[in-house]
Order: sequence, then structure tokens, then C-alpha cells
Amino acid sequence: MKMELNRRKFLKVSAQGAAAAGLAGAAGKMHLPVFAAETPQKENPAAWITSLIADYVAKSPANSIRNAENEKAWAEPLVGFSRGDDSIYQLYKEKDNIGPFHWTPLEIFNLTFPEISVKPEELSVISWILPHTESIKADLRKQKTTPSEKWIRARIYGEEFNEELRRYVADSLAKAGYPAIAPIFSKSFRMGNSEKYGMASSWSERHAAYAAGLGTFGLCDGLITPKGKAIRCGSVVARVQIPVTPRPYQDHHAYCLYYAKGICGMCTTRCPAGAVTKSGHNKMACSKQCNATAEYADKQLGLKGYGCGFCQTGVPCESQIPV
Repeated sequence: MKMELNRRKFLKVSAQGAAAAGLAGAAGKMHLPVFAAETPQKENPAAWITSLIADYVAKSPANSIRNAENEKAWAEPLVGFSRGDDSIYQLYKEKDNIGPFHWTPLEIFNLTFPEISVKPEELSVISWILPHTESIKADLRKQKTTPSEKWIRARIYGEEFNEELRRYVADSLAKAGYPAIAPIFSKSFRMGNSEKYGMASSWSERHAAYAAGLGTFGLCDGLITPKGKAIRCGSVVARVQIPVTPRPYQDHHAYCLYYAKGICGMCTTRCPAGAVTKSGHNKMACSKQCNATAEYADKQLGLKGYGCGFCQTGVPCESQIPV
């Protein structure tokens, strides 16, 4: 039976499923591992939170693609911070950007904690990048039409770990006295239609990472970071004041060779579905490709989920900023 798995729907279903487990404070009930880094360093919250995330990625047994070798899904993460009153979040709400349905940090915080009076400058957005391991990237790099098993496992089980990490970060902040929410877990999380970008959601973790200085967008819409484009993102909004991570760019395509120098465009030839062209990213064609990988994963590997990633591997921006 053909599996219909729209990539955006998959994100929404995953987020709503996680939301059913509760918001900040739920992780304690789920018996998640506890690491030494949980001890708050209120004198340096950026260092504390960065250590919290890095330790969890390094030590949690959930960071696994669940194959026979029990390989890790993710290598050492990147972490960045932006402020709740950063004007970029208001920019995202404009019609010629993502659209009015995209939340500012203040909007999602107020939706989650209506009883707390807070100003936007009192909020911080914690963003992280989870880079795939070299083994997983190398496995997909060799493929031309069907994704590798390791990559599909990393997309399914690696994102399950990312969901756990979001809960862990939000819960750790809450325990330290900082109310926090992972926006994609909100019961109000919705899909919308952006006049400029088509399918979009209430909260974009890639755009939060861009705001936190962690990377810029490529021709295929993937985020190019110092660890490359073969990554996943996560984010939490909290009432905590953290020095922002500088944005070392002004253009949202600064790290893409095609936009910056008019060369490359290798992601267009890597996409088996032709969903990436010199005109950009066709999300509908991309969704069909994701549906096809879900069907392949189910029939050939017995895995429930999708995983493509061709545009993220075998390209100059796979593991670095190429410009």
C-alpha cells in the first residue's frame, strides 16, 4: 500500500504527538537521563545551556540510528542565541516573507504561559544544529536515486532524539526557574501558506537558527552552517536573558555558492525528483519525493518514515561553509 507522507505533515504530526506528552516539565515524568550539566550556571547561562545540549548529544543513548552497530545519528552540535525582541522575528511575519501566521518569540511564549507577564526583551531563543556523522553522510553520498538505510534511520530516529532534546532543554530550563517551550510542541502549532514560500509553519527552526547566527539558506532552502548543510535544527523559547550570538552575515543566501558567486548549483543535479532548480526549491515536488522515500523505506527496509537528503550530501556545502 502506498504511503502518503507529506514532509510538513510529518513534522506537524510529530510535534503534536510530542505535545501530547506535555510542555516544559514533562521530561521529568518521562525519566530522561540526567547529566551533570543540568546544574545551572546563572552567571553564564549561555555556557550552561551550550554544555547542557552538547553533553546530551554526546552521552544520551537515544542519539542512535538503531542499526546493528548502534551508530550515533548526530555529531557535536552548534548552539546559538537570539533575543525575543530581535526585529528579524517581526520581519518574518511580513507578507513578502514567511507571513503573518509565523510566531514571534513573544507570541508563542504568551500562548504557552498566558499567566506570565513578560516583555519581548526578557526572552531568548535557544537554537541548535545537529550535524550528521561522517558515516551517515558518506553512505548517502554514494546514492543516486534511493536514499541509504543509514540516512533514513537518521531521519526517523535522529529526529525522535531531537524531539527528546527539545523536551530536555525546555525541562532543564524550567527546573532552573526559566519558563520554556519548544514551539513545535505547542498545541497551537499549525501549517500555513506563505505567499512567497508556499507551505510553511507557525515556527521555523531554520529561521530561528538564521536569527541566531548559525547559518544562511542555500538554493534548495537548506541551512548552510559551519558544520555544513547535512543537519537538523532545534529550538526553545525561554524567559531567560542570554547574550546574543552575532550574525556574521547580512544576506540570507551569503553562504551559498550559487547565490554568492553564481557557481555550483550541484544540489539541482543531486535531487532525483528535480525539485531543486536554478529557480529555487519546488516544495510540492519535494513532498512527492519524500512520499516516494517513505514507500521505499516501508517496503524495502520495514521502516516507518521518510528520508531523502540528496541535496544535503555530495555537495560543496555538505560539511562546511563553501564560500
